[in-house]
Parts: sequence; C-alpha cells; structure tokens
Amino acid sequence: MWIYEKKLEYPISIKRSNPKLAKIIIEQYGGPDGELAASMRYLSQKFTMVTPEARALLNDIGTEELAHLEMIGAMVTQLTQNATRKEIMDAGLDPNYVNHGLAIYPQSAAGIPWTASYIQSKGDPVSDLYEDMAAEEKARSTYEYLIDLMDDPDVIEPLRFLREREIVHTQRFGEALRYVKEYFDSKRMFY
Repeated sequence: MWIYEKKLEYPISIKRSNPKLAKIIIEQYGGPDGELAASMRYLSQKFTMVTPEARALLNDIGTEELAHLEMIGAMVTQLTQNATRKEIMDAGLDPNYVNHGLAIYPQSAAGIPWTASYIQSKGDPVSDLYEDMAAEEKARSTYEYLIDLMDDPDVIEPLRFLREREIVHTQRFGEALRYVKEYFDSKRMFY
C-alpha cells in the first residue's frame, strides 16, 4: 500500500519551451532503461525475494521510480508547453503529435512504444539483483548522456538529481545482494 504525496520528489520548473529536448528526455519515461521499466521490474521482482529486507527495498525503489516517472512526465510537459507548429515539426515530434497530441506517451526517444519485454523478473533473487544493479547503471549513463546534450539549467538540475538517485539505487541493490547471498549461505549450513 502506498500513500501519495501530491508533490514532485524534486521540483520541476522549466521556463523555456524546447520540444527538441522533450523528444530525447522521453527516453527516460518509456525507453528500455527508463523509469517505467525500472518501476515495473522492481515491483514485479519483489514477490520472489527471499528476505523481508530485499522485498521492502524493491518495493521502496520501485515506488520511487514511479515518482521519477512523474518527474520526467512533468519535464516533457513543460518542455512542450506552448510549442508552436513549427517547433513541433522541427523537433520531429509531428508523428507523436498526430497520434497523441502533446500527451505523455510511454515511448523511447526513437518513438518505439514501451513494452513489458523491457523488464526482467527471473525469479532467482541473486540474478534479479544483478539485473537491477545493471539497470540502474544503464539509467545512470543515460542521464549522463542527456545532461551532456542539455544547455538549460532548469533541465540539467532535475536530470542530475535523477542520475544521483540511480547511483544510490545501485548501492542499495548491492547491499541487498549481500544479504540475499548471506541468507542462501546460511541455509546450507549443517550443525
């Protein structure tokens, strides 16, 4: 069960419309290494974790990823707000506009719709936690690439916040992996 706090985890206040940036930032909404895939991965994997701590961690981080999804959606919305016809077309968003207007749609920067095949849930806690650490590292590098392409501090700062959260998540999954391995090792001890 969750309690929804009606504010963003990090404030988004983009002053300048820029559909070109929106087109690439959407990657972290619906791309294979984005926030939607991460939240679905962790919230699915938690059910086969062997320790209460690992289950709780996957639930907490999966929920936080939903908050990050909301942040990315707010960024894309603000970057496309009041966009002109020419700006939409120059950014290459016209195919998206024809199908969705300026609504947020889960897709990659290349326009490929989100698919559940982006997530892994193997059912083996050790495999899943290694998958989770890799997923967080891929998301971190994507945020770094996005930051490299930005020039607007109103866009860069939330992206930096999100990148830092990916680093923290990698560390936390590493801790959970250690606990899960200890759990499995303790089950093999004979007295």
